[in-house]
Amino acid sequence: MAVQDASPRRGRRPGYAQGMTNAQSVPLARGASRLNHAVYDQLKERLLDGRYAAGERLSTEALRMEFGVSKQPVMEALRRLAGDGLVEVLPQVGSRVTTYDLREVEDFFHMFGGFEGSIAGVAATRRTNDQLADLDMISHRIGSLRAEADATVRARGYRIWNRRFHEAIHVMAHSRIMAETSRRMWDLSDFLINTADVPQPFSAALDDRHADHERIRRALRAGDQDAARAEMERHIVGTVDVIRA
Repeated sequence: MAVQDASPRRGRRPGYAQGMTNAQSVPLARGASRLNHAVYDQLKERLLDGRYAAGERLSTEALRMEFGVSKQPVMEALRRLAGDGLVEVLPQVGSRVTTYDLREVEDFFHMFGGFEGSIAGVAATRRTNDQLADLDMISHRIGSLRAEADATVRARGYRIWNRRFHEAIHVMAHSRIMAETSRRMWDLSDFLINTADVPQPFSAALDDRHADHERIRRALRAGDQDAARAEMERHIVGTVDVIRA
């Protein structure tokens, strides 16, 4: 069974499916465990993509009908998303998209910047030539998005390839603990960016973000641990300015 396209706030964005992964067209797998994971994965993708507004109510009944499932997989998905910090489950009220104030957002990106900076510093001392070549390819793909006329495609393309860029650096660090901890923080980062009520915030900032990546890439290639750490931290903390803008 396929999920129908019914975004509560924004509907389908123009160009949404142009070369991008569309989580809402993935059939839901049968079987209780697979079904629970499928509902969770698709709701999470919507949240990370900004298809719900901060504070927006999520109706279990509406989601159940949309996905064509019983209440149990939806309720289980909402509980897991609450554990991720993306949803609030309120007794006797229901569920809603989590709201964070600006100070909390700033605190998060300062903390996140320090953590990602540490990973980049480690990666500068452990990266291989093959891993650097992979990072070069990803950076080229991000750079090519600057020529895309559709702001929505630019913004979503950046989100996807930006994650690939940073995941490639995590691989260079050769640390599963760092990579897994960072993955959860990246989910929250995407969520905070895309529920900031700023339409396609990275579409206009793409040139500057790509320039940041290039400085990070040069530091990694040079094996400069201090520069890699500093450039990465500056890049992540600078996300706050993009959201404010």
